[in-house]
Amino acid sequence: MLKPHVQIFVALFLGINTTLLAVLFLKEIHYTTMRYILFAVTLISDSVILLFSNILLIYSYYDINIQIWSCILFCVLLSIYSFVTPVNLTAMTLERYVAICMPLRHATLCTLRSTVNAILIIHCLSSIPSLVILSLLFASTSLSFYQRYSICSFETLIIHRWQGHLRSAISQFYFLVMLVTIVFSYVKIMRVAKAASGEDRKSSLRGLRTVALHGFQLLLCLIQLWCPFIEMAVLQIDFRLFIDVRFFNYILFMLVPRCLSPLIYGLRDEKFCQSLKHCILGGFHRKQMKTSFPVWPSCSNLLPGFC
Repeated sequence: MLKPHVQIFVALFLGINTTLLAVLFLKEIHYTTMRYILFAVTLISDSVILLFSNILLIYSYYDINIQIWSCILFCVLLSIYSFVTPVNLTAMTLERYVAICMPLRHATLCTLRSTVNAILIIHCLSSIPSLVILSLLFASTSLSFYQRYSICSFETLIIHRWQGHLRSAISQFYFLVMLVTIVFSYVKIMRVAKAASGEDRKSSLRGLRTVALHGFQLLLCLIQLWCPFIEMAVLQIDFRLFIDVRFFNYILFMLVPRCLSPLIYGLRDEKFCQSLKHCILGGFHRKQMKTSFPVWPSCSNLLPGFC
């Protein structure tokens, strides 16, 4: 069932993500610092997932069939960005590890150039599962297959059972590598936090909490990779239960992790939160003062420092 509150939920967080992206591009520190650029990549990835998965949900609910080649475009885009978010979270965790455990090398390792390279690597790594599935699909089907109409889902592209097993193996490999990276970073930061004192200890503990929250968000993202197997097992039992389980998985493991990014990394970051407050309150005060004083230059002079 297509519940209206899901559409409100998606629209709300798309609006929040758009607002946060706008704030990120207003101050130079945000688009020249690795942590904020990676945060922007996460917001863009989450927004793509929210938008296109919701479109496919609506298509599925209203039984709208589309051509297989169009479905492939949707599925490839969703598959890539389903991996971009967890891989990018892992990169953000490594950035926090370098900042806290290797502070003297942070400036040289986390430059703008290395950030661009990291984003390219993230997207290349995230594209590998889709390229493997597409290659197998093209090798297993004829041209007429792509002209058929069908309800769009990733399962449409799995022709043979072994293709599903291969997809699962790739996903679990990614899961293992990212999990090890998160745990390694957490343990190292925890050791630094115990040894530090004063402001350093405070900063380390904040970094530790951020890594823990990344780990929780990453876990939700990666559990999504197990969902198809759970759903197929349920489908053998009862179709109605299968629909309910699939909807539950969509909410908990597709939408929720993507909506945590603004709360985990945006609103908990002091500098970014300050910029957000200045932009919102600055816009509000400007609107009030523009109404009170028709002459704009005097208003801008009264509000220095607002973005």
